[in-house]
Amino acid sequence: MGRKVKRVAAGFNWPLEKVWEGYVNNPHRPPHKCGACKGTGSSTVARHLKDLWYGYAPFKPEGRGSKPHLPTDEHVVDFATRNVNRAPEYYGTGEFAIQSEARRLAAHWNSCWSHHLNDRDVAALIEGGRLYDFTHEIAPGKGWQAKVPCPIPSAREVNIWSCGSLGHDCINQWVVVRAECKRLGVRSICGRCHGSGQIWSSRGARKRYNGWERSEPPAGDWWQVWETVSEGSPITPAFATHRELIDYLVKGGDAWDRKRLMKYLFTGRNLTGRKHGGWSREDAESFVDAEWAPSTISVGGKIYEPRDGVPA
Repeated sequence: MGRKVKRVAAGFNWPLEKVWEGYVNNPHRPPHKCGACKGTGSSTVARHLKDLWYGYAPFKPEGRGSKPHLPTDEHVVDFATRNVNRAPEYYGTGEFAIQSEARRLAAHWNSCWSHHLNDRDVAALIEGGRLYDFTHEIAPGKGWQAKVPCPIPSAREVNIWSCGSLGHDCINQWVVVRAECKRLGVRSICGRCHGSGQIWSSRGARKRYNGWERSEPPAGDWWQVWETVSEGSPITPAFATHRELIDYLVKGGDAWDRKRLMKYLFTGRNLTGRKHGGWSREDAESFVDAEWAPSTISVGGKIYEPRDGVPA
C-alpha cells in the first residue's frame, strides 16, 4: 500500500482523493441483512449460547457442571497478584488490594461459559483440532508438532488455562456452540439465510452482484499519482509528461503532503518548518521512474516516508 503512478487518458479529471467509481460502484443491488438472525448467520439458540460464552447473558458455572473459581484459588490469587504488582497506582498495594482484585477476577470468570467448559466441550475442541497448548508442542525448526498419544486435558485444567492465558478465541467459541446445538438437537445456523447473514432478492441477483468486476480508469499516456491505501484514488492532477508531474511534486507535493502539513507531520523527524510539502527533485524523479513507493516505512521504531531519506 502506498503511492503509485498511473498512466491515464489525456485530460482525465477525476476528483482528487475520491475513490475511483470503477473500483467500488457495483451497479447491481447488494443483499440486505437477514432480519431473522440480525446478520449473524446464527440460530436463536446459538446466539444465546454465544451470549453465555462471553457473559452477555446470566450464567452460572453449576449449570455446566463446573466448579466456580474462588478468590482463594491459587490461579486466581496469582493472577490478582500480578495485576496489583504491575499497576499499584490503579489497584493499590498490599494484601487488601490483592484480595479485592481476586474477588473481581473470580466474579468475572464465573460469569462466562468460556471459563467453565465441561468434558463434552473439551472433547469438541479436541476433535475440532483446537487446544494446541495441550495437544501440541513446539519443536525447534519444525513449529507445532502433535503429541503422541494425544493428551486429553480435564475440563478444570482447560478452565484454569483460559483464565491465565489469552484463552479461547472466536473459533473455539463457535466449535463449542455448534457442538452444544448438535447435542440439543437444534440448528446452529439461521434457517432463513442458511448461515450467511444475508438475504438476496433472487439467485440471479447474487450471481450478478458477485460477478461484477472492478474497472480501471481510462488508460492513456498522461501521468498521475494515486494512493493505494484505500481502494484507490488520485492524489495529483494528471499531466501530459512525466516531467510535469515531477515538477508538481517538487513544487508542492501531493494531496497527502498538503493535508499532513496542515495538521502535523508524523514522520521520523520534524519537518513542520518546511515552507511547502514538496519533494526533493531526486526523490520525485526516483519515485516517478519506479512508479510505486510505500506510504511509510518503519525503521528502528521511527516512521519515514520514502521522500524523507530512509536510512539504510
